[in-house]
Amino acid sequence: MDKIKWCLNAKNGLELIEPNENLTKAYLKKAEDSLRAALVLKDNKDWEISSSYYTMYFSLYAILMKIGVKCEIHSCTINFMKEFLNKHFTYEEIDFVEKSQKARIDTQYYSDRNISGKLYTRIKNDTALFLVKCKNALNDLTEQEINDIRNKIKECK
Repeated sequence: MDKIKWCLNAKNGLELIEPNENLTKAYLKKAEDSLRAALVLKDNKDWEISSSYYTMYFSLYAILMKIGVKCEIHSCTINFMKEFLNKHFTYEEIDFVEKSQKARIDTQYYSDRNISGKLYTRIKNDTALFLVKCKNALNDLTEQEINDIRNKIKECK
């Protein structure tokens, strides 16, 4: 919970806003567009990883919009997932997003960092499954669960 508290106090960190169904749909569309880009960029490792990561990030962010949480710090978004969405995602799925974020940073900002072939293959193969998982989570979220999450965030402040 310490990381969540830090994110709540950080500039552009976690912030409660009104839930927004239009933004939920817009971020799902961005996720789908990123997935299509990753498929078109076949065999361009750096951009496949980047587009795949953004597929995951935007699909996760769609869930935040449905709950009414804004965040511009990717690590805080992932920490939110760990803390509040672990009913919908396994430890392995959360770890996958974290590793994908690191791979995106390593390929986008550094030319001397290598991504293992195993991780690269997993990112290519499992990104679409993660998008489906987020869509299922969106459908499964209840008003009670959304209210509970929002109340826990308020208690953290």
